[in-house]
Amino acid sequence: MFDIGATELLLIIVVAILVIGPKDMPLAMRTAGRWIGKIRKLSGHFRTGLDAMVREAELEDMEKKWKAQNEKIMREHPEGVPGQMEPTGAYLPEKAAELKRLAKEKSAANEKAAAAEAKAPATPAEKPAASEAKTSPDAGEEPSKGES
Repeated sequence: MFDIGATELLLIIVVAILVIGPKDMPLAMRTAGRWIGKIRKLSGHFRTGLDAMVREAELEDMEKKWKAQNEKIMREHPEGVPGQMEPTGAYLPEKAAELKRLAKEKSAANEKAAAAEAKAPATPAEKPAASEAKTSPDAGEEPSKGES
């Protein structure tokens, strides 16, 4: 705020000592400190008030934007809700029943496909691999001397 350098501060101190005197200097410094504290407190209140006004202005702007956005949405959907949904976001009972029915049909089709896959015989390429796995000894085990 004030641009006071070292030389200016030294000059102020010398003048204060000459004018006030070294005897009354502590009392003068205490008084100056109180006045500076009051000025800082007042400027803090002023700054807080300005910040509050700025926040209120920003909030009013946001409320205007939200209101405009809400009006736009209400114009696009005059009935208030898309045709297939309730205000809670859930589907209407008719639509929900239809979706459940479709899900059941899909799961039944998946079960049929799994059952058909399980009943189908393995391809010839798969059969020898399965039989080799059953008859071949484990690769990590060696026959013991007593078993030969």
